Amino acid sequence: MADIIRVVVVDDHQLFRQGVVAAIGGAVDVVGEADDVASGIDTIRELLPDVVLLDVHLTSGSGAEIIAAVGTELSDVRFLALSVSDAPEDVLGLVRAGARGYVTKRIEGAELVAAIEQVADGNAVFSPRLAGFVLDAFTGAGPAAATAVDEELERLTAREREVMQHLARGYAYKEIAAELVISVRTVESHASAVLRKLQLSSRHELTHWATQNRLL
Repeated sequence: MADIIRVVVVDDHQLFRQGVVAAIGGAVDVVGEADDVASGIDTIRELLPDVVLLDVHLTSGSGAEIIAAVGTELSDVRFLALSVSDAPEDVLGLVRAGARGYVTKRIEGAELVAAIEQVADGNAVFSPRLAGFVLDAFTGAGPAAATAVDEELERLTAREREVMQHLARGYAYKEIAAELVISVRTVESHASAVLRKLQLSSRHELTHWATQNRLL
């Protein structure tokens, strides 16, 4: 790109943010930083960067929440995930949310700059070992698999489906209660019903199941 790329960095670890800025600041223009979901959303809306470099898991929520909040209204802003996690559910969750790429924190500074440039140009970028299962995930499930998922979802009530999606996205019970305007105890009850009806044993399994079946 001819113009210098304007970047916002969203990560809840200050020392890591400082390291990222030091590593890429000579090649791009880091116009802002944020350490949680709310400040990330405000900073992006105020500064309108070309690329947002964001972590998957923040203490106040997730990178996917930030993309969901601003991705549609600010269609020119592109998102590149930078995370310590290489778990398939994290990678696919961010990609489905709208991220153009996903690289791990083991990446070198020069490689990160190159990834930012690619994303700014509208290309998709993934760390090498992540690209394979991202491609596999988006090749599409067959009719039989889709039917099986529909049958599993039919076991859930409308409210249980809402709770299921929030759980799979990593929301805490208290956050789900506030979002759906129900009590924490009711959320706990719905969560237990969801796991039981889907024959899953943990929230981690639920996230993996929802990601595999493109429900996030």
